[in-house]
Amino acid sequence: MAIVLIGAPGAGKSTVGKRLARKLGRSFVDVDARIEEVIGKPVAEIFADEGEEHFRRLEEEATIELLGSHEVISLGGGAVMNPAIREALDGHEIIWLKVSIGQASRRVGMNTVRPLLLGNVRGRLIELLRERTPVYEQLATQVVETDGRGSSEVADQLVAERLPAEDAE
Repeated sequence: MAIVLIGAPGAGKSTVGKRLARKLGRSFVDVDARIEEVIGKPVAEIFADEGEEHFRRLEEEATIELLGSHEVISLGGGAVMNPAIREALDGHEIIWLKVSIGQASRRVGMNTVRPLLLGNVRGRLIELLRERTPVYEQLATQVVETDGRGSSEVADQLVAERLPAEDAE
């Protein structure tokens, strides 16, 4: 069973995922990074060159493949909107890293290349979270608030509260 981190851009999925995997002696995979590695170009370029629909197909294939592992996996914020991915998540540990709009806006910043946040970052985050929050709530087997907390603190909480003690360091 994989441990899957979901949440909005800026929630800390990749940073917390790396720390959590290290504490559990597992490997970590960021789905977007895997796609970039396989395709050979950044997600933003895939969006620009081939479009969002093409990226979402790549994301579905990569996610479903990775869910067959016992890794810690970070999904892109919108991956949960794909019905095939939602179905594939069944039976896995799904951790929603919950973040406020204000905190996510600060973390994402204006210099990070995130294709769906171009323009008004705060306004776009509000719109995305309005769509995605009900799905995050439905899928999550655990919810962790990340506002004002470092990635080590969040990872420590996950190890202490939810995951089996024998997996911890």
